[in-house]
Amino acid sequence: MSKMIYAKLFVLFLMAVFTGTIQSQSLNDYLLPAPKYLDLKEGSLERDNGRLICYASGTQAIRTALYVQQTLGQSGIQTHIAAHPAVAEQPLMEMTLDSMLPPQGYQLEISDSAIQLTGGDMAGLHYGMLTLRQVSQYAQEKGYWPCLVINDEPDFERRGVMLDISRDKVPTMETLYALIDKLASWKINEVQLYTEHTFAYQNHQKVWENASPVTAEEILLLDAYCRNHYMDLVPNQNSFGHMKRWLIHEEYAHLAELKEPGKTIWGMMSRTSLSPVEPGALELMQELYAELLPNFSSAYFNIGCDETVELGIGKSKALCAQKGKGQVYLDFLMDLKAEVDKYDRTVQFWGDIILNHPELIPALPKDMVALIWGYEAQHPFAKQCPKFQEAGVPYYVCPGTSGWRALIGRHKNGTQNLLNAAINGKKYGAKGYLNTNWGDHGHWQPLTVTYPTLAYGAALSWQVEANKEMDIAALISRYVFEDPTGISGDVVVKLGNAYLKTATVTDNSNIFYHLLRYPTRSMKNNRYFKQLNATNLKRASDYISEQMVRFDKAQLNSADADIVKEELAQAVALTQYACELGLERLAARGGAISNIPESRRKELKLELEQIIENHKLIWLKRNREGGLDDSAEKMGSLLKYY
Repeated sequence: MSKMIYAKLFVLFLMAVFTGTIQSQSLNDYLLPAPKYLDLKEGSLERDNGRLICYASGTQAIRTALYVQQTLGQSGIQTHIAAHPAVAEQPLMEMTLDSMLPPQGYQLEISDSAIQLTGGDMAGLHYGMLTLRQVSQYAQEKGYWPCLVINDEPDFERRGVMLDISRDKVPTMETLYALIDKLASWKINEVQLYTEHTFAYQNHQKVWENASPVTAEEILLLDAYCRNHYMDLVPNQNSFGHMKRWLIHEEYAHLAELKEPGKTIWGMMSRTSLSPVEPGALELMQELYAELLPNFSSAYFNIGCDETVELGIGKSKALCAQKGKGQVYLDFLMDLKAEVDKYDRTVQFWGDIILNHPELIPALPKDMVALIWGYEAQHPFAKQCPKFQEAGVPYYVCPGTSGWRALIGRHKNGTQNLLNAAINGKKYGAKGYLNTNWGDHGHWQPLTVTYPTLAYGAALSWQVEANKEMDIAALISRYVFEDPTGISGDVVVKLGNAYLKTATVTDNSNIFYHLLRYPTRSMKNNRYFKQLNATNLKRASDYISEQMVRFDKAQLNSADADIVKEELAQAVALTQYACELGLERLAARGGAISNIPESRRKELKLELEQIIENHKLIWLKRNREGGLDDSAEKMGSLLKYY
């Protein structure tokens, strides 16, 4: 290695030391996700220039080679790209394809004189390039390129993230592009935008007019952007349950299983599910599919069909009594599949309803994909996965970020849920792994608090064993917040565990959310509130404050650093407000808000009004305006009790 490159890397090393960027000594602490096999050898690359030979041909290969050239250049190594070496030339780096390697797999070797990157296919070559980029960060901070051998391949063929864009929060295109960049760098290869009413169907403006929907033009742009990042943008349109945003309008109400409230397992409900006995229900989906699907290049389509809680209670009651509710569900699912087949797409569908009728699983066609979802740490993936494996039905495991209905997250539950799904999905041959980020009840949690579980899920979906013990906080600090102190990632993770300080167990949520959402439920008799006491709630509040004091010392350098700070401060303010309200209710006679002293009620009202105003301002930093009023109204529903 020349004196020039030694000098440059030494300067980088000194800068790293004096700015506090040296947080760890292991190369694994720079790799997200960690590879299947890494052998760190003695020695370092001793060359600072030479040609980069790319034996693979085509636009994708050249694009990958240019990324590699740029990566090497950032550490002072100069290269020129060529398709073949000269006689007796020893190139600095060679990139090639080898069909003997597994699909999406790659090998990366760095010796003292050369770099060799081999992909099993173009995707594998691309993923090897991404790993090389992260090794480059290590090289720049440590002052040398290490000699190593990496053999890598994914545990799951399909590694996805689903973003909820129907529970009020529809991200801007800028936000989506930035998030796709991050997810792609972590080797995610599938993205879905969960849709109920937020696609701009031309004949159905009534449904989406206040939602700032995604348009066909935007989908075409996103689809192309994803393809350039080796990602598949999978269309998503719920088609059976979760249709309230449609059925609430009188023009569509006749398609509902229950037009008027009826008793379901979730209580009195209406207009959430299409009725399979209404011919117009299938006709509506035929029309929507015809308009939606041509905008996507994906071979897959998620038609939803989860949580059809009204089925068999209204119009289909007699048919369900005759054929069985499971069979009626399956028949309509097959009708929907027949429509999707016309577009040569593979159906994905949520597997919760068919799991309630496991005897019907073998009847499922083998050319559709079941999505097994569950969001608690101990969800029974180990029992559910074999049912589809034994029936020969392809399936995904679908855990979640544990951010929704939690304000600042449920980190411990989230990581355990993600790992549980990964272990059992791998064990029982799941085709894919889809990490879901929902937005139930107003989507109050910001993107910032979901980064740790998004990253952990991505890493596990690539390689389970290599990543189950990953240092999430350190890697989030490095690759999301670009914080050399490492504080920011640690704080976000610790805030996500603040709920544990309350010693209160809740389902699919944390207690902070419940204090805001259910202000009239009894503090003595409610199954969640009766676990609370003032000591533990105060402990949680103090713990949160301590973390925010630490956060002030972080040094965020990411492009969205200011937004991250605002989002985190807002989420914490809402959480601390929940703690205040909880403490006041615990002290008040009967736990009633009306028995809190009047002066204190006025203070609480003013404080919440300010939080709501901040919610509106911060929302627009990453998201479209549609849905904001609905989200703020849910937050403001508490005001009337003061």
